[in-house]
Amino acid sequence: MGGPTHDSSDFLTDKSAKIFVAGHRGLVGSAIVRKLQSLGLTNLVLRSHSELDLTRQSDVDSFFAAEKPQYVILAAAKVGGIHANNTYPADFIAINLQIQTNVIDSSFRHGVKKLLFLGSSCIYPKLAPQPIPENALLTGPLEPTNEWYAIAKISGIKMCQAYRIQYNWDAISGMPTNLYGPNDNFHPENSHVLPALMRRFHEAKVNKAKEVVVWGTGSPLREFLHVDDLADAVVFLMDKYSGLEHLNVGSGKEVTIKELAELVKEAVGFEGELVWDTSKPDGTPRKLMDSSKLLGLGWMPKISLKDGLVDTYKWYVENVVKQ
Repeated sequence: MGGPTHDSSDFLTDKSAKIFVAGHRGLVGSAIVRKLQSLGLTNLVLRSHSELDLTRQSDVDSFFAAEKPQYVILAAAKVGGIHANNTYPADFIAINLQIQTNVIDSSFRHGVKKLLFLGSSCIYPKLAPQPIPENALLTGPLEPTNEWYAIAKISGIKMCQAYRIQYNWDAISGMPTNLYGPNDNFHPENSHVLPALMRRFHEAKVNKAKEVVVWGTGSPLREFLHVDDLADAVVFLMDKYSGLEHLNVGSGKEVTIKELAELVKEAVGFEGELVWDTSKPDGTPRKLMDSSKLLGLGWMPKISLKDGLVDTYKWYVENVVKQ
């Protein structure tokens, strides 16, 4: 059931194949476009939100009928932090379900050869075993703060599986860990921990502040993957994997928030003190994905956290600070 795990795909050999990257302006989509272009896969179909609204079924169908891409990488999604998920739950479930359903179904009906759906580690139960294996999916309640988004992403995985089972169509899913890199969101209120730290250390450096205060004890363990490594994994999966099961995509390396803060401080060049406000909450003690299945197929991440932070800070200074 569900076709072979290994597939001698011609994804990398057919340089003229038409590839639709949905969500090409985001953190993930932009990295995938850079990676494909670097490999000589330049027949890319890209549409901004103003050019193609993926929530509108008739527009998506017309787009596929006209363009007829051979491959689709679905990196488009409505994303946000805890506050946004709590404030706009209807948007997070409806918009993501609409995007996924329209793109996956139109891809199938208009003869797309292979589709890759990208999700998120938030699909797993709040109390999943650590490291989190793929089979932890649907074994317990979700984290309530982002269940609307998670339910949509789980539906995307199941839709890809259902189309494979019913139509023997090559739709696969990858679930990345915490990502960072160029085109990340550095907004002061609603960014994730790594870009938030980078912005705060940069502003402290510029203002010649004596210290930066960070919430918690710094003890929670987290996993980070540079978005260019994810893009590399996306190409690997498109070329090599055609299985029913979704695959985790992580670095397999854990770092404490304290170690992360020290590395970001070093990358930014902030020379003041790092102070921990231990009266503030820490969050989940550990969150690591088990990516052994993907590693077992022969893929490996290449960018160390230290090098990735230097690269990301350079991008931040050139593209965010200078705006």
